[in-house]
Amino acid sequence: MKRLLICIAACSLLAGCGNNPKNTDNIPATKSNVAKIEYQVVRSLPHDVTSFTEGFLYHDNQLFESTGSPVEPSYTRSVFGPVDTVTGKINVKGELDRKIYFGEGIVFLKNKLYELTYKNQTAFVYDAKTYKKIGQFSYQNKEGWGLTTDGKYIIMSDGTDKLTYLDPETFKLVKKLEITEDNTAFENVNELEFIKGYIYANVWMKNDIVKIDTATGNIVGKMDLTYLNEEAKSLNPEVDVMNGIAWDSVNDKIYVTGKLWSKIYEIKFTH
Repeated sequence: MKRLLICIAACSLLAGCGNNPKNTDNIPATKSNVAKIEYQVVRSLPHDVTSFTEGFLYHDNQLFESTGSPVEPSYTRSVFGPVDTVTGKINVKGELDRKIYFGEGIVFLKNKLYELTYKNQTAFVYDAKTYKKIGQFSYQNKEGWGLTTDGKYIIMSDGTDKLTYLDPETFKLVKKLEITEDNTAFENVNELEFIKGYIYANVWMKNDIVKIDTATGNIVGKMDLTYLNEEAKSLNPEVDVMNGIAWDSVNDKIYVTGKLWSKIYEIKFTH
């Protein structure tokens, strides 16, 4: 009986709400505290349309890229190496068996190259000069996405609202940094780049690059690159999401690209 009375009361309340709809026209939209980052396109370079970009960085005066190998397109490979800026193709230095591993982010640190895998909870370690595999380690994160470094630790994204800091020698967890936007947990951070004390990150399935304060985890800036994504689609209808940020710290140049994109863009913005 009590349940019946509650149901009747609830129905009456809903009916009342239906007869007197709330006027929301004058309710102001929630204002974000995240600053908009404006950018300019400086130039474009070729990018291999078969490269399903997962990791992207600048090292030893070269752009480096790592790729993944989804079931479709079947021609994709999990490789890494420097990018030929004339052809856009990767000079392959390492390749994972696509039947076992899906390659993800890479990072150079202290004469080593680290590479994540998507769902194997395994990372591989290579000599940074010879690219010979010299080790591997396991991590607790369910998935591996992007990698960067602050010069001391390996910093990893995994699709959650946290960045994982790992010791590069012991591979032990150092800390987790919670990512927030306007005090709300922020997920799907993908490829990463550490620039002047901040982490810039692609957001999976969006055209945004966010700027993360490494002291607090707060997103303090956001760049909308929809224009580049639309151009990429016009050039190659098979393109996938935007993914890839690389910073040439010597010449202070920043490059971005995406999965199966036909171009790499050099962009300029205040950072």
